[in-house]
Amino acid sequence: MKIVDFHCDALSKLWEDSKLSFEQSTELDVTLQSMNKGKVGLQVFAIFLSEQYGRASFERVMAQIDIFRSRLIHTGHLEWLKWSNQVEDVRNGEKRWGLISLEGMDGLEGNLHYVRLCYELGVRFMGLTWNHANWAADGVMEKRGGGLTNQGRSAIQLCNELGILLDVSHLSVAGFWELAELTTKPLIASHSNVFEVCPHPRNLNDEQIRAIIAMDGRIGLTFVPWFIKRDTHPVKPEDLLPHIERICTLGGAEHLMFGSDFDGIDEWVEGLENPGRYQAFTEMLLKYYPEQLVRGWMSGNALDFLGEHLPEQPDKQKI
Repeated sequence: MKIVDFHCDALSKLWEDSKLSFEQSTELDVTLQSMNKGKVGLQVFAIFLSEQYGRASFERVMAQIDIFRSRLIHTGHLEWLKWSNQVEDVRNGEKRWGLISLEGMDGLEGNLHYVRLCYELGVRFMGLTWNHANWAADGVMEKRGGGLTNQGRSAIQLCNELGILLDVSHLSVAGFWELAELTTKPLIASHSNVFEVCPHPRNLNDEQIRAIIAMDGRIGLTFVPWFIKRDTHPVKPEDLLPHIERICTLGGAEHLMFGSDFDGIDEWVEGLENPGRYQAFTEMLLKYYPEQLVRGWMSGNALDFLGEHLPEQPDKQKI
């Protein structure tokens, strides 16, 4: 069964260590080899600027875009998904595809020209911030729990105009509700679970889940163990079932997808350590749910969303 995964951090690892090979490095969760084994048809690659390397800058954003272009696309390993008209090729073809997201706007340095440039360079999803505060918004771990800044609101308007879709994973609760009010496009949570099942601040409460469902957005359940189950080890794939069940109960069966957070974690769900494990995970889900639902969760719901909301390809690309 074809897989779409809406979040991984392999690009930041490739930037941190230029000796790593995307083809099959054991230091990477997401590799060409593991994607092929797991039948991952589309992987969303996040640009993440770790705080341990100092101030976030647009130079570092560009560096990860360049890694994606030069080492994943131009080598022929992946096709680059940018436009809605490509989605049917992803759905029906055998090739592997990649799409770029930006995990936090810190590296855009408050410059809206950089937002536009990211779009021109193929970035199609953006989160406003990571766990903390930046020029655009407060993150979910920021103690004051603030919302959006005026610059952040301007960035949202520009993203809506350009066709960059917005990601609420990591955003503060106050910021979530401000963004839900302002945006003209459906929102995604690329890698978040259900707060009522596992009360971690990074997870979504029922009201947030209902709001995403109401706007026909998408929720990518993630494989971060401590977002799945509290205080018990090991965490197993079956422990995701209560999260799935809760979202379905809230009316979100057609809004559910997966965003693993592979390469962004140093602990793994037992049996879900890399994309190569996706087919076994699919078989587990088929024991509990009809095939049509599972196909939607593994790829169909995500691809329907992309086909509807990615920008249309212009007649002539500028770059």
